[in-house]
Amino acid sequence: MSIGGNKWALLQVKDKGAKNGIGAYETEWVDCTSILGWLDLNTGDSKHTTFNAKVQESTHYFLCDFMNLKALSAKWVWNPLSFLNGVIDKEEQEEIVDITSDNARMVIDGMVYEILLIDNPMNMNEHLEIYLRFIGGQ
Repeated sequence: MSIGGNKWALLQVKDKGAKNGIGAYETEWVDCTSILGWLDLNTGDSKHTTFNAKVQESTHYFLCDFMNLKALSAKWVWNPLSFLNGVIDKEEQEEIVDITSDNARMVIDGMVYEILLIDNPMNMNEHLEIYLRFIGGQ
């Protein structure tokens, strides 16, 4: 029996991108793969800062069927819901990447989440539990 789900999540990995005017590389996020699963709130708060700005802070779980997140191609991704730009991203040179909490993030319904932890419970390869922190909408 599979988890299925009701949300498509786009996994993106960091790329060093192009050089800017002073010669430093600007980080660029590259689409890697999409997965279907459930998004659930873990904790959340909405506080006012010193300048009366309201800031949302929340953590979430994303549960999905098991998928090997090692040695994926960053060459292209099929984006069924047009999360960011609705195009298939193709590169001339294929790059192989591993998705980890250090180099990846998730985009769900246009909202960006930092990946805190990717857990394969008891290494049973049944499902993944991905722990997220809400960053914002883009």
